[in-house]
Amino acid sequence: MRNLHRSAGLSAFMLSALVISVREAGAQQPAAVAVQSIDPRWMTADSAARRVTFALTAGLTPFNGALNFNGFRDGELTFVVPAGWSVVVNFLNQDGMLSHSAEVIEDKQPVPLRAVDPAILRAYTANLEQGVAFGGGKDVMRFTANPPGNYLFFCAVPGHGAAGMWTRLQVDAAATTPRMVYTPKPAAPTSR
Repeated sequence: MRNLHRSAGLSAFMLSALVISVREAGAQQPAAVAVQSIDPRWMTADSAARRVTFALTAGLTPFNGALNFNGFRDGELTFVVPAGWSVVVNFLNQDGMLSHSAEVIEDKQPVPLRAVDPAILRAYTANLEQGVAFGGGKDVMRFTANPPGNYLFFCAVPGHGAAGMWTRLQVDAAATTPRMVYTPKPAAPTSR
C-alpha cells in the first residue's frame, strides 16, 4: 500500500511538472504565434436540418506545445450554436507526439486536471483520459445543443486541459445561425 501512495504522489508530481513546463513554454512564445486565424472550413451548417458540423483539431499548430484546439488555447475560440440544433464534431488529433481527447464540460475556472462527467449527453470522444491516437487519430461526437449555456471543449487527458487545451462552446437560445468567434483573454491589468 505504501508503494501505491508513493506512486500516486509521484504521478501527481509528474503531472504538475508537465503543466508547469507547458505553461512556461507557452509564455515564452512570441505574441505573433498566438494569433491563429479562424478558418471558415472548420464549420458547415444546414439551417433547414438545424445541424452544424465542426472540425475540432487537436495539435493543429505547434502553439502552446501543440496543446491547442484549432490553434487556439485558453478559450480564445468560441463555437456558437443555436439551442436545440444537432451538433457533429469531427475530432482529429494532428499532434505528432501526444494523444488527445475532447469533451464538453461546464464553463468553470479553474478547469479540471482530468476527465469529468460531460455537461451534455454524448458530447465526448472515446478514451477520454488515454486520448485518441496521435498522428491522425479520429473520432466523432454527435449531440444536441441543450441546455442553453456556456461550456468548454476540453482535452481530458490528464494535465492537458489545465495547460490551456480548451476552447469555448456557447449554446445560445437567441442565436439563429451557428458561428465561430475569436474570444481573446482580457488584457492583464497594468500596474501604475
